[in-house]
Amino acid sequence: MSEPRDGQHSETLLLRILWMVIFVIVWQVAELVLVAVVLLQLGHRLIYAAPNAGLLGFGDSLSQYLAQIGRFGTFNTERKPWPFADWPAPRPVDGDAGQPPPAVPAADEAPRP
Repeated sequence: MSEPRDGQHSETLLLRILWMVIFVIVWQVAELVLVAVVLLQLGHRLIYAAPNAGLLGFGDSLSQYLAQIGRFGTFNTERKPWPFADWPAPRPVDGDAGQPPPAVPAADEAPRP
């Protein structure tokens, strides 16, 4: 296996540093979008007593994207995040977080057998 020349290594590192700076800026924008998703989801949950399915999926994908940026920035991977890779697919909701609350019978309504 051949070792890269010192000049090639410096050029590769400088290019990676440039990508890292770009992804730090993207991180800042994505972080603001995530805050907006959190607040919208909270408002939807307060009004409708259930989370919005679209926001659930987008919020999970965005969270995974931020994790990909973090992994790239900390040298845990050489794979650059989106747009150089596919956008992360949302995962299934954990537990009952995505389910509406159970219906509670009214006080004057008798429980049905």
